[in-house]
Amino acid sequence: MKIGFIGLGKMGANMVRRLLRNGHEVVAFNRSRGPLEEVMKEGAIGADSVEDLISRLDGRKVVWLMLPAGNIVDEHIAQIIPLLSKGDIIVEGGNSYWRDSVVRSEKVAAHGLHFIDCGVSGGVWGLQNGYALMYGGDADAAAFIEPVTKSLAPENGYLYCGASGAGHMVKMVHNGIEYGMMQAYAEGFEILQKSPYGMNLEAIAEMWMHGSVVRSWLLELAVIALGQDPKLDAIKGYVNDSGEGRWTVQTAIDFDVPAHVITASLFTRFESRQDESFAMKMLAALRNQFGGHAVVKAE
Repeated sequence: MKIGFIGLGKMGANMVRRLLRNGHEVVAFNRSRGPLEEVMKEGAIGADSVEDLISRLDGRKVVWLMLPAGNIVDEHIAQIIPLLSKGDIIVEGGNSYWRDSVVRSEKVAAHGLHFIDCGVSGGVWGLQNGYALMYGGDADAAAFIEPVTKSLAPENGYLYCGASGAGHMVKMVHNGIEYGMMQAYAEGFEILQKSPYGMNLEAIAEMWMHGSVVRSWLLELAVIALGQDPKLDAIKGYVNDSGEGRWTVQTAIDFDVPAHVITASLFTRFESRQDESFAMKMLAALRNQFGGHAVVKAE
């Protein structure tokens, strides 16, 4: 299948490589030339602009966007719409908020085009292992792009989830669950690390991978991380968030769902970024005021 692909970041470039290795013809474009030249070496057709990319497609056109969430997605959609014909398909594979995808779908549909919102999971390992794909939009358009989704995903690793917004909602909740799982592993390993037994955390994680109910791919990655740096001395405990956790918590509030674990894991990430917390200073001050408890003086 021939497909246009815009956005060659860590995920996007490897997705193009996986498509090429599965026999698809990919016309690619990226604002910076370096990543484009790399995928061209592997067989992609390089385009000089969005207009050039679409001019190189034929038949029912499919343009896949793999861009950061936000205005850049809307800018590209606005640029693409006039260049496509009725029935053509725009796939948006970034980590976008599902409500934004519903609005984008309506705008695209007004021009006789189809919009597929596709959540993509797999990270830097996706080229080798395949990407889990969860997507929403018009069912006919979703069926049309199945040769692509089947090639990108491992066996049974792709799913049409429903109407517009469904794909990005499923991906959002997936990432929210991921936040909670990662936080539970992090806390558990800290308890073990602070025990008096001098435990080999890598060996424990590796053993848990065999028959334990907490085995998972995340635990496999913990084995790798601990093998590379057993005490994690080379990194700081500073954790960013992509936005998916925030949207999951907001959606839980909208739907009156008590999402305690996901919410707590998100707030813990916020806490990790504070060099010194005013809230903790206030807590110490109040404790000193009412109970005369000692405080640690600032240097």
